Amino acid sequence: MLVLAIDTATTTASAALVDGGNIVGEVRHEPARNGGPLRSNHAAVLLPLIDQLLQESGRNLRDVEAFAVTLGPGSFTGLRIGLSTVKGLVYGSDTPLIGVPTLHAVAARVDDHEGFICPFLDARKKEVYAALFRRDRGRLERVSDDVVAPPAAVLDAARTQIGSARCLFIGDALVAYETLVKAGLGAQALSTLGAGYSSTAAAVARLAEDKISRGDYDAVGPLAPIYLRPSEAELKKPL
Repeated sequence: MLVLAIDTATTTASAALVDGGNIVGEVRHEPARNGGPLRSNHAAVLLPLIDQLLQESGRNLRDVEAFAVTLGPGSFTGLRIGLSTVKGLVYGSDTPLIGVPTLHAVAARVDDHEGFICPFLDARKKEVYAALFRRDRGRLERVSDDVVAPPAAVLDAARTQIGSARCLFIGDALVAYETLVKAGLGAQALSTLGAGYSSTAAAVARLAEDKISRGDYDAVGPLAPIYLRPSEAELKKPL
């Protein structure tokens, strides 16, 4: 089954085509780096990114047999853009749409580390989105729920759960907090921004294939983002 997946939850937007676990094509759009926080404009780049992917892969939308998208946590705006885009692409058709939690997809990018994996994404406001997974002989298992919390709290929880084992941290929060991770866990902590792995979108597509193989389809209408915390608009809403 040819699956087209997108990720707009993380700072690097990506799109991928996967068929039977094999990557047919993948494209990424790196965020601007101007000395300050990373800035992404997923609304402007997503559709051109999908078009680029299809052209480079020699496919078109009619060839796609299922769509998949990251559900969050992640950028509030990015999540809404990604979900509304894929809903628009499947509207009026019977093409399946599969939602995949962002942190699960980020952990699933890792293919060369056995043991604990901690997706570690910048949530702004001096917090991170994180969860703990364990990879055992290629099989990825969730160890903890997704959280949004100060990085020190995530490290305290990880220390309790991993014991004396090592843990690979992966994600853009390492730009700001890698020193803290290394100080908190010492030699037990491994870290990567993820540049050497396949895209988050490719991991989303593979996880979607697994869900489809089990007959686990999502209803398009009710499919909604996973935010973990209220948006700025909700926080500032008058009582």
